[in-house]
Amino acid sequence: MIPLENHDMLAQRVHDEESRQSFVNDFRIHLASKVFPGNFPTYYNRVLPQFIKDKGREPETRHEVRRVMTHDPYYSFWSAMQRNSQEMIWDSVIDSVERQLPELIEKSRKAATKGSLTLDPDLETPKYHVAADIHLQPGAYHSDQIEDDVAAGAMYDWGTYIYSMGGLGTGNNALGQITHGFFKNEFPDMKPKRILDMGCTIGGSITYWAQQNPDAECHAIDVGAPVLRYGHARAEALGATVHFSQQNAEHTNFEDESFDVVMSHILLHETSRTAIQNVFNESYRLLKPGGVMMHMDLPQAHGQPPLEGFLFEWEIYNNNEHFFAQLRDMDMAELCRKAGFKDENIHLKSAGSFWMEDQTPYADDGFEFPITIGIK
Repeated sequence: MIPLENHDMLAQRVHDEESRQSFVNDFRIHLASKVFPGNFPTYYNRVLPQFIKDKGREPETRHEVRRVMTHDPYYSFWSAMQRNSQEMIWDSVIDSVERQLPELIEKSRKAATKGSLTLDPDLETPKYHVAADIHLQPGAYHSDQIEDDVAAGAMYDWGTYIYSMGGLGTGNNALGQITHGFFKNEFPDMKPKRILDMGCTIGGSITYWAQQNPDAECHAIDVGAPVLRYGHARAEALGATVHFSQQNAEHTNFEDESFDVVMSHILLHETSRTAIQNVFNESYRLLKPGGVMMHMDLPQAHGQPPLEGFLFEWEIYNNNEHFFAQLRDMDMAELCRKAGFKDENIHLKSAGSFWMEDQTPYADDGFEFPITIGIK
């Protein structure tokens, strides 16, 4: 298991906790590299021939593949193991967090104040956020169990690291590395003075941006108080200056045309259809003329073969990623147009996972994250 970069807010593990987490990490690598690939011969050697025999044609959509593959014993076996491994992630990290929670809360209260933390106890958490525990994390990212709770953030830090099998890098900030590298390549002459990250959770991405742009004013928003408390203290522990505030990305309290860059990292697939348009509208409102909107998220279904399209949607049906289903077929360019961006300033691009080539079992697949860009 690749060591996660240590910092003052990271829950420390005793021997048995570390052993348990390493097992879950290795179990997930085994499932991804040795068991999951078996779904392809299962489909082509057994499921597809039976479908053709019954229907006289091949499946035309991922939905048709789902109706037959979910009844296959090999797929069912892999799916059950994958679901169990997701539950094991949280079971393996919760002991470390619970054991040290009072200490972590006290550290967050005493966090240095290069940046800031502003919470809004009256903020209504959107229904799409409370409808289910996203990624099966108990209590999701918004639940406070005790005063000044940071448990959700502390669990998220270790949990996402194991979820990605180390693919988020030793700093748990690979998504920020991707967008930052992408931005530097696409806009080499732009020196942003004010940057906003929407749906930041514990701020791994914006903290990286702040570290790389010490002269910029970096802001990060989320609806979850416990992840913001943890994220603020985490950024301070890593020497980054970030201003965290509890806000809904659909409607923020920032002034018009006040940011050079407005971005998000895999936020959109956690929101509703209406919310996604609102987020684009708000991004447009917040950008200065010439400013850049960048929303990086998970791949859509456009152009995916039916089998690959079906397999990619496992998280929707088994890992409480329900709202990802709608994003799969949405027209991102049209969302940009409705928000106010002109056609010539809308770009649908992608950025790859070059950063983890020697770290994960799926690194050679050339996985890329789509990035929707709008220039005001």
